[in-house]
Amino acid sequence: MLSSYRQIFAAPGSLAFSLTGLVARLPISMTGIGIVTMLGEIKDSFWLGGLLSAFLAVSAAVLGPRISRLVDRHGQRRVALPATAVTVLSAAGLLLGAHYGLPDWTLFVFAAGMGTMPSTGSMVRARWAHLYRDEPPKLHTAYSFEAVADEVCFIIGPILAATLATSLFPESGLLLAGVFLVTGVLLFTAQRRTEPPAHPVEHRSGASVVRDKGIQTLILTLAAVGVVFGSVEVVTVAFAKAQGHPAASGYVLAVYALGSCLAGAVFGALKFTGAMDRRFLVGVGVMAAGMAPLVVAAQLLHGTAALVGVGAALFLSGLAISPTLITAMALVERLVPAARLTEGMTWTTTGLTLGVAAGSSSAGIVVDAAGSANGYWVPVAAAVLAATAAYAGLPRLRGQLLAAAQAPAAQAPSGVR
Repeated sequence: MLSSYRQIFAAPGSLAFSLTGLVARLPISMTGIGIVTMLGEIKDSFWLGGLLSAFLAVSAAVLGPRISRLVDRHGQRRVALPATAVTVLSAAGLLLGAHYGLPDWTLFVFAAGMGTMPSTGSMVRARWAHLYRDEPPKLHTAYSFEAVADEVCFIIGPILAATLATSLFPESGLLLAGVFLVTGVLLFTAQRRTEPPAHPVEHRSGASVVRDKGIQTLILTLAAVGVVFGSVEVVTVAFAKAQGHPAASGYVLAVYALGSCLAGAVFGALKFTGAMDRRFLVGVGVMAAGMAPLVVAAQLLHGTAALVGVGAALFLSGLAISPTLITAMALVERLVPAARLTEGMTWTTTGLTLGVAAGSSSAGIVVDAAGSANGYWVPVAAAVLAATAAYAGLPRLRGQLLAAAQAPAAQAPSGVR
């Protein structure tokens, strides 16, 4: 298995852009929880932080694909550096506004500005596609490695942000996220020899890739998957508290991410020959089926046994996450032209982000109304919705893949030869 990963890092500069990209995208997992814990400590209230976090997610959903479109058109360095500067200045305004008690509406203005954070994960994957577009097995392994890196970010980032904000000073979690962003983006954009070429000519005309029916299927499916992620996090925190072990929620969620990490690592070392769209449908279906034991464990068990049961169910469900997301990114690479690859990948992550925001809020409502055990029906329903969206959209996805494969060489997507 390790030999597969050694092969992808044989390309000069590949390890450097992947590791610096990992640092640059740590803030994605830190900003939301950093805002919530900061305002929870300063104002002794969580509603404002939760609302700001959701507002930030919406801002990123609106601005993110546009920033990525500019990246494809003008190049990663030329766009990522000024976008990062706007993000950091907005974050500084949010920190100062919270510290000095500025009116709440000003915090929303600053949160909107933070939505310009460049999608480093998409830019890293665009570099892998530029390196290995003619070697699908290596590209599959590279995408798998990045999926595992994403999971590592979402294990480490929230823990860092929440721990610092509650143990040092309230602004420290968000402050560290800013340091990671600046350091990571500066180091990442300094890797010039692996940067994909800009495509100014291809972007002078043509609609956004979001109009592609295959991309729409992926966005809708991943939005439902995002609801699963967001709701599982909120419900698990509430469930652990209801069982008398509030600190255990972090360990249970870490087990969930661990399942995804392990599956992603193994998945990246395997070689597949079947239809990619069918593989995506299977992944979403397995994730939905894996959610069923979660409700059973939450309803029938109590105390420590309930937390162990929920953790085991989440571990099993987590095994389908990375393979599903890896396949989704590979489908994007097949569907959209190389000139719009960063934009295409950002649209799928935008759907995921919006789903996380919707899942967090809906799960909170259900937990307050019906209890934490019943709250697990939210991710179950969302997983079923994801599988339904993938199945209903499969003909459109398959049709777009066929059309992309038959496109002229000059207009062919980056993964089609």
